[in-house]
Amino acid sequence: MFDISEETINEAELRKNARDPSCGGFVCFEGWVRDHNQGKDVQKLAYEAYPKLAIKEGNKIIDEAMEKFAIKKALCTHRVGLLEIGDMAVWVGVSAAHRDAAFKACRYILDEVKSRVPIWKNETWKDGESGWVEQE
Repeated sequence: MFDISEETINEAELRKNARDPSCGGFVCFEGWVRDHNQGKDVQKLAYEAYPKLAIKEGNKIIDEAMEKFAIKKALCTHRVGLLEIGDMAVWVGVSAAHRDAAFKACRYILDEVKSRVPIWKNETWKDGESGWVEQE
């Protein structure tokens, strides 16, 4: 399941929902807003999305991960709106019988979300300038 949220990401709730008692491996990734990017000091950033398409494409990515890797559950949530330094921007969690599949699926989901899901990042730098930047 993929979701976008204007609210603070509740990683404890997501972890609870992503875990599966039949699985011995659980991997998650948390991405936070950092104070620098591409040689510039970042003050804050804003994410914008096309929600209907973002959710559709995000769920397609999770379905692909379920088919490609031996995993039982996968969740991903991405924030939208204004975020401050240290805020969590994205969370991915994967349960699998074994760690290798969980690690690979988590990486796949994150990489595909960053490249395919229509979510855009606008950074505001400490010099007062701002601009759209490619997600990494």
